[in-house]
Amino acid sequence: MNDKYLTVTALTKYIKRKFEMDKHLKDVWLKAEISNFKHHSRGHMYLTLKDDRSRIQAVMFAGNNRSLKFKPENGMNVLVKGELSVYEPQGQYQLYITQMEPDGIGALYLAFEQLKEKLSAEGLFDPSVKQPIPAYPKRIGVITSPTGAAVRDIMTTLSRRFPIAKSTLFPVLVQGSQSAESIVKAIETANRLEGFDLLIVGRGGGSIEELWSFNEETVARAIRASAIPVISAVGHETDFTISDMAADMRAATPTAAAELAVPSQVEIKERVIALNRSLDRALKNRIVQAKERLNQLQRAYAFRYPAQLLRQKEQELDKYVERLGRGVTARYTNKRDRLQNLQKRLIQKHPQTQTQLLGRELTQLRQRLDRAFVNEVHARQNRFQKNLDKLALLNPLNTMKRGYSITYQQNGEVLSSTRKVQPGDQVTVKLYDGSLDCQVWGIEEEKT
Repeated sequence: MNDKYLTVTALTKYIKRKFEMDKHLKDVWLKAEISNFKHHSRGHMYLTLKDDRSRIQAVMFAGNNRSLKFKPENGMNVLVKGELSVYEPQGQYQLYITQMEPDGIGALYLAFEQLKEKLSAEGLFDPSVKQPIPAYPKRIGVITSPTGAAVRDIMTTLSRRFPIAKSTLFPVLVQGSQSAESIVKAIETANRLEGFDLLIVGRGGGSIEELWSFNEETVARAIRASAIPVISAVGHETDFTISDMAADMRAATPTAAAELAVPSQVEIKERVIALNRSLDRALKNRIVQAKERLNQLQRAYAFRYPAQLLRQKEQELDKYVERLGRGVTARYTNKRDRLQNLQKRLIQKHPQTQTQLLGRELTQLRQRLDRAFVNEVHARQNRFQKNLDKLALLNPLNTMKRGYSITYQQNGEVLSSTRKVQPGDQVTVKLYDGSLDCQVWGIEEEKT
């Protein structure tokens, strides 16, 4: 009874053998859109291929994707070829891709645009990092194929235009899988050797596949890293490569590169002749001007009557000597007077002088303070005596000595009117030398 049941592993293996036995699944061509793309650190690419209704898991191993000329991205429409099989650990079928290319756009063109955008974002094409091309290079390195029309055109043009410049050929592969590495090594070798003023890197025309070596990232970075200025000359005038953008200067053709690299000896000779003519004219004009100046000097009064001029100059010299003497004397007097004034001011401002002046002022201030203090004391004593005299006149005791008295009610108030007491009230009479306790026996009012 248990023999009827399969394990999941057995079923998965059975399904996988079915996939592998189906010849239609061995060579599958798909047109789809990429999603969930992941480029693993080991080089494998994992992605999902989908259309508007379905999707399928896919993988492209590093051995197959290493030759891709473009970088797959999410949302990209692609044409793929592969084999359909089952991934046993998860029991799912997936496509193992062996070939891939963009749908609707060439793979090489897409790779060109992707690399161009990447290097441009890094600033590799920025004009500020480009080196100037030397006006008169003495030694030029030519990096190209040793065969073909390009090297002949470059060497012939260099020799014809500027024969004193030495040209050195660095033979390289300009197409094929090894060509990019060959070009990079040649650029690095030229930089290590030193002594080169300029490098020309290029080749003749061809298809985009044939020119692709000059669209490789390694070549562009080697050109930009070169300490020697580089002129890129790839293909014909309409061809444009990544190397052209990275180079310090782009030439439309190899021949144009040689023309840009060196000046024309014919033009230099013509310039030299023109400069010689200008120099001759300048020298002749200078000679003519010098002769005219000499004639003017010869006709001058000094040459015709030197004795009279000498006497005149001696008189002028005497005047200048006198003026100088007066000026020196006046300046001396002025400086002496100024020095004396400064000395007087210095003496006045000297700490000892200032101390004496301030001491005298302090003594005067103390004397003034003493006089003011004595005067103030006398004035206050006089005012005090006057106030005492006034108080003596107003003192009730003095009045009471003359027979006057003050009567107080029982509550201690001064009795100032007969209306405030009644017969029989007790009162106190204050005299000069004591007081009397009295009783009111009668009240007699006086009319006022």
